[in-house]
Amino acid sequence: MSPAAATGADRVDALLAARVAAGERFFGAESERLARLCHAMAERFARGGRLLAFGASTVDVSDARHVAVEFVHPVIVGKRALPALALSPAEVALLARADDIAIAFGGGAAGAPSKRSGAAVEAAVRDAARGGCLTLAFTRVGAEWELIPPTADAFVAQELAETAYHVLWELVHVFFEHRGLLAGRTAGPVHDSGASSFLYPFLAEREDDLGAVLADVRASALTKSREIGELRAQTLREGRVTLLAAAAALRASFDTGGTLLALGNGGSATDAMDAVADLREPPPWPARRALDLTADPAILTAIANDVGTEALFARQVIAYGRPGDTLLAFSTSGGSPNVILALQEARRRRLATIALVGYDGGRVAAERLADHVIVTRSEHIPRIQEAQASAWHVLRELIEADL
Repeated sequence: MSPAAATGADRVDALLAARVAAGERFFGAESERLARLCHAMAERFARGGRLLAFGASTVDVSDARHVAVEFVHPVIVGKRALPALALSPAEVALLARADDIAIAFGGGAAGAPSKRSGAAVEAAVRDAARGGCLTLAFTRVGAEWELIPPTADAFVAQELAETAYHVLWELVHVFFEHRGLLAGRTAGPVHDSGASSFLYPFLAEREDDLGAVLADVRASALTKSREIGELRAQTLREGRVTLLAAAAALRASFDTGGTLLALGNGGSATDAMDAVADLREPPPWPARRALDLTADPAILTAIANDVGTEALFARQVIAYGRPGDTLLAFSTSGGSPNVILALQEARRRRLATIALVGYDGGRVAAERLADHVIVTRSEHIPRIQEAQASAWHVLRELIEADL
C-alpha cells in the first residue's frame, strides 16, 4: 500500500471510530427516552395525529422528507402507513393541529445554521407547541423532547438523528398496533398487530404491562444501534479502497469543471438531496457543482406519465450529463430499473459512475454497472440507508482531504 493510500485508509478508520463511539454514547444515554417517546407518539397517532417534519436548510429539508416518506410508505412487511408531512417552518403554524407530532431539524449549534434559519425553526417549534403538538428535535430549539447527538461533527450528528428517527418509526408500531397499551385510544380492536406480529412476539403476552413493553422497546433500540454500528464498520472497512478511488475521481472531475448528478428512489431520493446539499453548501470547503435529479416534480411526473418510471433518471442524464461529469446513485436493492438505466446511460455518455447499494449489491455490483460500487451488506432498509449516509459523508470529506 502506498503512503498516500495508507494515510487515506487511516483517515477512513478514524472517521469510522468516531461514528461508532458517538453512536454508543448516544443510544446508551437515550434508549429509555426513545422507548417512552415511541409510546407518546403512538398515543398521538391513535387519536388521529400526524407527524409534521420541518427544517430550514436544504440538508434539514432532506431529513424532513426522509421522515415523511418512511412513515407514509412503510417498507417493512406488515407495517401500516402513518400520516406524515414534510413542511417548511413557515407552514407549521398554518397546518399544525392538536395531537400532531412536530419533528424539527436544524436550528441548533450542531448544524451551524444561519441565524435566520435557526430562528425560523425555533419559531416553528413554539408554534407547534402552542397548537397542542408534541415537539421533538435533535438540537436545542426549545422542543419538549430533545435528543442531542454527543458530537460537534455535523455529519455524525445527522447520521445519529437518522438512526434515531428510523428507530422511532420502527418501534412506534409496537404500541400503535397493540392499543391496549394506549391511553385515550380511539374505538377499535385492542390487539391489532396484523402481519407484523412476528416482529414483536413478546407483545402477545404483555398487552397490559406497559413497563415491561417499554423495557423491551428500549432493548430493541439498543440492539438496532449495535446493528448499525456493525454495518457502518462493514461498509467503510470493505469499501475503504473504493471510497478513496471514488474521492480521487470526484476531486479530479470537480477540478476540471465537472458536475455531480445524484439520484435515488424514496428514502434514497432524500439521500441524493442531502448529497447535493453537502456539495453546494459545504462550509468550510469550497462549493462544488451538483444537481439533484429527484428535485423537480414536474420533470419527474412528466417522464413517468409520458414515458414510464424506468426512464425517470436516464432522460435527465441525457439532458444534463456531459463527459467528465459524475453520476452518484443510491439504491438499497442495487436493482431498481430506473437506477440501472441511468447508470447505463451515464456510461454511454462517458460520465464516471459511483453507486452505494445494499443487499449483496444487486445487479449494479454483479454486472459492474458503476465504476465505484460501495456495498452495505444488509437486507434491512433503514440500516442500509444509515450506513450509506455514513459512506457518503466519509466520501465527501475524502474529496477535500489532502491525501
